[in-house]
Amino acid sequence: MLTDPLFYAVAIPAVILLGMAKGGFAGIGVVAVPLMALAVSPVMAASITLPILLVQDVVSVWAFRKSWDKGLLLLMLPAAAVGVFLGWALAAFVKEAAVELAVGAISVVFALQRLWAERAVSAAEQVAAAPGRAWLGALCGAAAGFTSQIAHAGGPPFQIYVLPRRLPRDAFIGTSAIFFATVNWMKVPAYVALGAFTPKVLATAGVLLPLAIASTWAGVWVVRRVPAEGFYRVIYVLLVLVGGKLVLDGARGLIA
Repeated sequence: MLTDPLFYAVAIPAVILLGMAKGGFAGIGVVAVPLMALAVSPVMAASITLPILLVQDVVSVWAFRKSWDKGLLLLMLPAAAVGVFLGWALAAFVKEAAVELAVGAISVVFALQRLWAERAVSAAEQVAAAPGRAWLGALCGAAAGFTSQIAHAGGPPFQIYVLPRRLPRDAFIGTSAIFFATVNWMKVPAYVALGAFTPKVLATAGVLLPLAIASTWAGVWVVRRVPAEGFYRVIYVLLVLVGGKLVLDGARGLIA
């Protein structure tokens, strides 16, 4: 088990952010691994994070188990499996920084466009739900699996397809929870093959698990008190922030 105080100084807020993300504030968990990487290697940070995510997934799936979109999952999950496999197979040839930069830039443009569209209608009107093309859903599912495997940034591609559909708040969160719970289990074989789950990694993750569970329930509690009509605007703003961070990280990595 890690005993470095610096690690826990960054890991505790990272796990809390992961919990809030799993509780419904989609996207903000992307900062967790970079935070932990201030104290340990990025590979170890990702290896510690994955078992924590698997436990948090149980909490979020249970909390929103009655609200999810079966059609979206049937469309996107098979494609995500292909994306995870491609991410594993191409890891040696694809620069993580380039993936982060591309995903971040697309996410920022998309979220800003959607925020402008919401502002353009009167307060009494609802933004019309986009029907979404099946091929685009499969493409975004594959991109979510790929970027999750390569750069732990699967949220933006998933949101780009799902957000315009204007699902009810709980259905959006539940669908997201089940999607990423499945994708995280898809990633486990690759981590096992790499020998990432060492006794030190698992013991450290175990120490953080109580906080992970508590923070996820806290996220569920908070998100259910956000007015439904303002929920999507909050998620779009978070997507801009997350996308901006990915752009900065990607640009910094490519320059380095």
